[in-house]
Amino acid sequence: MSVNDLNNTSRTDWAALEAMTDEDIDYSDIPPLSDEFFENATLRIPATRANDLIELDSEVITWFRKQGAEYKTLINSVLRRYIENSGDQGAG
Repeated sequence: MSVNDLNNTSRTDWAALEAMTDEDIDYSDIPPLSDEFFENATLRIPATRANDLIELDSEVITWFRKQGAEYKTLINSVLRRYIENSGDQGAG
């Protein structure tokens, strides 16, 4: 990709694209993805986000999701309250 590519204005008709339904989209020139594709696929996460990932038990995330749309904020609030009440602010 060159600098000129980044400076070109898109000729995409965004309004027409937004007005399309999924049924209106022609996928005929896109081959279906096979099971082999997914077996060999690699999830790529930007390095700036990878450090923020944590693994939660499925039961834990399910419970929090049932609490409402702001479940991620709730998880953060619970963890913050735990830190504040633990008496140990971390050794840095």
